[in-house]
Amino acid sequence: MRLRNVPNAYEKLRACSNFVSDPKEYKGKWYKYFDNDNPVHVEIGPGKGEFIVQLAQQNPQINYIAIEKFPAVLVKIIKKIPDEGIDNLAITVFDAENLEEIFENGEVEKLYLNFSDPWPKKKHAKRRLTSPKFLKLYKNVLKPGSIIEFKTDNRSLFDYSLETFKDAGYNLIKTTFDLYNSDLLEGNIPTEYEKKFHSLGTPINKLIAVYETDNAATEEIKNDIHPQE
Repeated sequence: MRLRNVPNAYEKLRACSNFVSDPKEYKGKWYKYFDNDNPVHVEIGPGKGEFIVQLAQQNPQINYIAIEKFPAVLVKIIKKIPDEGIDNLAITVFDAENLEEIFENGEVEKLYLNFSDPWPKKKHAKRRLTSPKFLKLYKNVLKPGSIIEFKTDNRSLFDYSLETFKDAGYNLIKTTFDLYNSDLLEGNIPTEYEKKFHSLGTPINKLIAVYETDNAATEEIKNDIHPQE
């Protein structure tokens, strides 16, 4: 996908009170940025930001961080943020391949992957955010017992991801090939892409995976989990 250049993207981002210009500064101490000890939830690739902004506004007891590699994309999010900002939201330009540079082990308690680039060519598979490389990386920042939620309209990517999550030792506790005709729809916050694909009649796939919990813990999460907070 070719990204449209946004003149003065960083200047526009710095004008937003929720923008973190140097996330490495907060590794192991995001509690200082948010000025509280609330759980940290992360979205990688927030698109235009409707999903993460709504989550933050609905759940003030949770701290949210949106990570995007390209500043031109992140600029779209600031249009969704009120002038006064959102106290429990941080947005930053950063490459997800280097998550360990901005989070300590166990610092993240939930991870969202929404409509990630499918990288359909086999030679590019390692770039997929659900590739074995990334699933291993997430374990280095997630707290044991943490949840990853993944949504996509791409069935091939979803089938691939079902296998990679299992192979990486995650427990798949909820899966659907048709979100809008499943019990996972309750509480669902759609992204902009999701609305577009759903309006075209494209089934939306979703999985919820737990990182390295024992069987008892997994069963407890299965009983208590909600699609969103």
